[in-house]
Amino acid sequence: MNMSQTINVTGMTCQNCVRHVREALEGLPGVRSASVDLGSGRVEIDAERALSQQELTAALDEAGYALA
Repeated sequence: MNMSQTINVTGMTCQNCVRHVREALEGLPGVRSASVDLGSGRVEIDAERALSQQELTAALDEAGYALA
């Protein structure tokens, strides 16, 4: 099964932030890729399953960012 989710992330200010967010989300089980747009704060996630808000919040929090 292929799921696509779009989320908004706050706290990103540079390309290093983009990399940290992408790596944090791609580290979640079932996530194939995360495409981060620094300007809008939007992240497109391609995964094998739906990710819960709790999973997303925990991964982003650990990386130093927040789900908007």
